[in-house]
Amino acid sequence: MNRLTDLTVRESLDALNSGECSSLDLTNEILKRIDEKEPSIHAFLTRTPELALQQAKAADQKRAQLKRSGAAVPKLLGLPIAVKDVLTVEGIRCTCGSKILENFVPVHTATCVRKLLDAGVVILGKTNTDEFAMGSSTENSAYFTTRNPWDLERVPGGSSGGSAAAVAANFTAAALGTDTGGSIRQPASFCGTTGIKPTYGRVSRYGLIAYGSSLDSAGVLTRTVEDAALIFDVMAGFDPRDATTMDVPVPQIQLDNRTDLHGVRIGVPKEYFIKGIQPDVEQAVRAAIAQLEEMGAAIKEVSLPHTEYALPVYYLIAPAEASANLARYDGVRFGLRVETESNIEMFKKSRGAGFGSEVKRRIMLGTYALSAGYYDAYYGQAQKVRTLIKQDFDKVFESVDMIAAPIAPTTAFKRGVHTEDPLAMYLEDVFTLPANLAGVPGLAFCCGFDNQHLPVGIQLMGPHFKEESLFKVGHAYQQVTDWHRRSPDL
Repeated sequence: MNRLTDLTVRESLDALNSGECSSLDLTNEILKRIDEKEPSIHAFLTRTPELALQQAKAADQKRAQLKRSGAAVPKLLGLPIAVKDVLTVEGIRCTCGSKILENFVPVHTATCVRKLLDAGVVILGKTNTDEFAMGSSTENSAYFTTRNPWDLERVPGGSSGGSAAAVAANFTAAALGTDTGGSIRQPASFCGTTGIKPTYGRVSRYGLIAYGSSLDSAGVLTRTVEDAALIFDVMAGFDPRDATTMDVPVPQIQLDNRTDLHGVRIGVPKEYFIKGIQPDVEQAVRAAIAQLEEMGAAIKEVSLPHTEYALPVYYLIAPAEASANLARYDGVRFGLRVETESNIEMFKKSRGAGFGSEVKRRIMLGTYALSAGYYDAYYGQAQKVRTLIKQDFDKVFESVDMIAAPIAPTTAFKRGVHTEDPLAMYLEDVFTLPANLAGVPGLAFCCGFDNQHLPVGIQLMGPHFKEESLFKVGHAYQQVTDWHRRSPDL
């Protein structure tokens, strides 16, 4: 058997179910690795080793009891995972990577986390994130920048950079993330991991501290497509506490080792292979598409003509929603408070001291877009173009089953390269934003490496609620390639 810290979710569960190891053994080994390697990665904002060991011990006791009685064992019993620090877990500090929530301890647990706890997971801690999930590099965290395990001088992507780095560094086999404009898929690409952004409304947002309410999706980062499917299967489903979840049946995803993709139609959008894309990225993505064709898939060039408008549309809609969502952080109800003689001054100074520069920038952009006299010209117009972007996807999915495309125009860039140029940073999300605007699911996984030995990712996007189809094709691809099995040398 591999080192316990090298095991995938499936391998971990098999080892736990067969008795090859206990949850306490697995958790202890993972915590030792985190102690050893975390100082060079900075993946975690809050670590919970005592809680993890308590939960692992309880999981072992529960497994023994259930086996004696012949009862079914919860699906993920004893599996250690990490949680992005924008998802609440009762009793564990939740900062959203912001000073304004530095000491916030929630009294409720996000529904998607609750479902995983009910299935038996062990919580290792909360992972680093760009402040309020606003960023593409984790450099906007108010606390520190997470390092990419493949090259410590480079970023892991964002905003779920802590989760992606934790998986890549073998700190955990699975880590929850969120994706508002690419924040699961882009870090998956930069760190060589697998990530699923579900259909909007497929996974509850209850307990997900909002950035853009019509765009946010909770998902997971893992090493393999099979692992992502296992976790997604538990997280997904209707939640009466979230009015945006859809009461649509979640199929029990069954993946096998078949690699025949005959009958699968895959579209390749010409708008995603643009001038300026890193040659190594285009080459790796096109090679992966050729591999899918060799496996039997029918490949067809398609067009998503309004793709070029996705970036400006997103950066009107998302900041507008953020300006409304972040109004609650006023120094009165919870979070940081700067004491002054005047309530108005307290409000201003608390927000000034608590929010970082990128969050302030997006609040101002959003407030301007929503202001009287500009609403129709900016926010209203952006919503109309968003509809056109969604219609592009709807039309394409009439002739293909899914779309294959690059995730990011480059591989992981060095820390500090884009920090003084917000527009250059925003362009890192140019290939991921359309899926969020259209609400469609996206599966990211590694399809090669560039000439500097940095991972390259590919994304599959499908019709609403067709995650299972994406998982099947991605899993088939991983049966005939080994990119996902490669690990950085730490």
